[in-house]
Amino acid sequence: MYPINDREYLKICADIASVMSISLSSAKKKVEIKISKCGKTSIEEKRKIANELLLNCQKDKKNGKSSVQIFDELMQTLGDNDNFMIED
Repeated sequence: MYPINDREYLKICADIASVMSISLSSAKKKVEIKISKCGKTSIEEKRKIANELLLNCQKDKKNGKSSVQIFDELMQTLGDNDNFMIED
């Protein structure tokens, strides 16, 4: 997937990184994987997915879900891609 250079999209990814205490590149990768699973193409759809992930991360943080639990979810493999890790 090619990099997305939309300011609003990158701001949302930065907010995700801040909430989860991870790097911006890790947050962008998490969003890009979700986008690829959904097959969305327009920047508006991509922003919407990023916003949904941000809201989920904020909700998880409020509910006391720790960063360790979130990282465990990120480290899961994608179906038949057992040699490809979501998070490095």
